[in-house]
Amino acid sequence: MSRFLKLALLASAMASPLAAEPLGLGRAATPEEIALWDIDVRPDGLGLPAGSGDVMTGDKIYTEKCSACHGVFGEGTGRWPVLAGGQGSLSDARPVKTIGSYWPYLSTVYDYVNRAMPFGNAQSLTHDEVYAITAYLLYLNDEVDEDFVLSSDNFAEARLPNEEAFKPDDRAEVEFAAFKEEPCMTECKPSVEITMRAAVLDVTPEETAAKAAAKAEEAQAAEPTPEAPTAEAPAVEVAEVPAADPALIKAGEKVFRKCKSCHQIGAKAKNRVGPVLNGIVDGPAGAVEDFRYSKPMAAAAEAGLVWTESELGAFLGNPKGYMKGTKMSFPGVRKEEDIAALIAYLRDASE
Repeated sequence: MSRFLKLALLASAMASPLAAEPLGLGRAATPEEIALWDIDVRPDGLGLPAGSGDVMTGDKIYTEKCSACHGVFGEGTGRWPVLAGGQGSLSDARPVKTIGSYWPYLSTVYDYVNRAMPFGNAQSLTHDEVYAITAYLLYLNDEVDEDFVLSSDNFAEARLPNEEAFKPDDRAEVEFAAFKEEPCMTECKPSVEITMRAAVLDVTPEETAAKAAAKAEEAQAAEPTPEAPTAEAPAVEVAEVPAADPALIKAGEKVFRKCKSCHQIGAKAKNRVGPVLNGIVDGPAGAVEDFRYSKPMAAAAEAGLVWTESELGAFLGNPKGYMKGTKMSFPGVRKEEDIAALIAYLRDASE
């Protein structure tokens, strides 16, 4: 008999009303001992300790104690959980379930951070630090602004986007009641046909017919349509950008090492924590496809911001000072000569 089974049988015997007399094992837990375990928090805020924390403080704590596993922007590193993004993906074949896309209650965020984080040093955070990290996680998911302060007073007012999609568990009243009825054994179908298949395990199956129709529409839309001949436009002279000094480009490549943990550039570049930087010099802001920009960057792009050398240099020198609310935590390139070299490298590496 396993040790686990022996303990389970012992616990059952101790709790059984059929036991003739107490077994005389152990003692009642003291109120102080119970309080150490009684730290759960309800969605309405019951169980919260007094305290508060702001987004910027949470940014510093998160960067120091959480980013190694969960990424600078909550994107997750390796196989560690993703904490931010994924909005609108729940209907996809591979949904991204994060605090902002899936979790129903902020109390779950607070409770988990308070109970189990940081990894390897659980319950080492103060109440104010937990409030600050929770506020920062709201910020990463575009739910609050950078000046937001979360506290025990306003905690119950916070609402996550997917809360309404969670329903009370009514299986005892609905499903169990239906299953108790006598099964119908008449007028059965003569044959059974498979009408749909699950594309990914544990994901709601997709209608195969609808999927095939959608593919057919996409293929039809992709077919080139004949275009009417147009008059040849007059040639426009484009001023050539003077060739950069190779030594300057090489120096910029060294400066780019500070950026490589978040960004890639070149023919095989892919979006990482930050977007690919191909064509960024003299290119429009927020233009990389399939990258989810912060609200301030998206607003700047909509307003027509172009990364001229002067604008890009100002941003690289002080990202948070240049664009309030940016999620780029990099403090900036301090030396003007390093900024000039980095811009020269970004232009050259994009070509």
